[in-house]
Amino acid sequence: MARRSTIQDLAATAGVSVSTIDRILNGRSEVRAGTAQKVLAAAEEIGFYALPALRQRLQAGRPKARIGVLLQQSHRVFYRAIAEALRQAALEATEPVELVIEHMDDLSPEAVSDHMLRLGHQVDAIAVVSAEHPRVASAIDALAAKGVPTYGLISELTATAATGYIGLDNWRVGRTAGWAVASLCRTPGRVGIVVGNHRYRCQELNESGFRSYCREHAPDFTLLEPIQTFEDIAIARDVTEQLLRREPDLVALYVAGGGMPGALEALRASGRAQSIVTLGNDLTEHTRGGLIDHVLSMVVAHPVQRLASEAIAHIQRELAASTAPTKRLLGFDIYVPENI
Repeated sequence: MARRSTIQDLAATAGVSVSTIDRILNGRSEVRAGTAQKVLAAAEEIGFYALPALRQRLQAGRPKARIGVLLQQSHRVFYRAIAEALRQAALEATEPVELVIEHMDDLSPEAVSDHMLRLGHQVDAIAVVSAEHPRVASAIDALAAKGVPTYGLISELTATAATGYIGLDNWRVGRTAGWAVASLCRTPGRVGIVVGNHRYRCQELNESGFRSYCREHAPDFTLLEPIQTFEDIAIARDVTEQLLRREPDLVALYVAGGGMPGALEALRASGRAQSIVTLGNDLTEHTRGGLIDHVLSMVVAHPVQRLASEAIAHIQRELAASTAPTKRLLGFDIYVPENI
């Protein structure tokens, strides 16, 4: 049976005195930030038995970064998962952080920009999932003037002021989807593309990366003009049904964003799901079911928990250093029917 690590072990590993550890655990006095970080790292390294209490003591009384997060509608499974991952990441963060997470039902530029400005008065930094629009850019500039930086989460945003981003390299996501279509289709043919809204930079880059790969490596495929779902499941089903009726020889479908459950419903109802290579984004209960049923051939997904942890840590670091917001690109996960 492994011996439980002691206060003496922790002190030796951290290079501090036993009395320093005792002061931290009993809250008798504060320790310097550098010492606190060394002790916490050592406790994690040796699996110190009182790690939760130690972390709580070190964080008590220290100023918390207050980060606001604006996500899209709470009825969407993906954004519920992001919210839960962010809450968990905040609990596990090395530095104390307070999150204010809100879901937006109205995604109009006017509503989003107003929501950003309201929340921006309450926080030190804001992360938002939004489409590009001059009103949103104006809100970013207004917040920057008040010293509140904005970060695009999942989809990049631009403004006159420096704007950060935490998410995937979506151009590479699109090129990966292009590679999959070229590799999985038995013969070249016509390929449908479904997007939610072209103003989401992530979806625009997904499509442009997809076309870039096919133009370079799969010129025998005919890529159709994209159809929009406006992020609505019912519309996604309707436009996918229309596409399938209009294109009896369709060999592949790339759902680059917006309304995936509706597109899957249309594919299942058509009876053609097994003959069309279909690609989508993000692992949810809907896309997992699509992979299991072989309605979907491949899913490129955000690593949700890693995204949440990296978002909090990245924003905290830049707030602490008082630097302009920057990008943090993450690698993506790939799922096929055989690895879910």
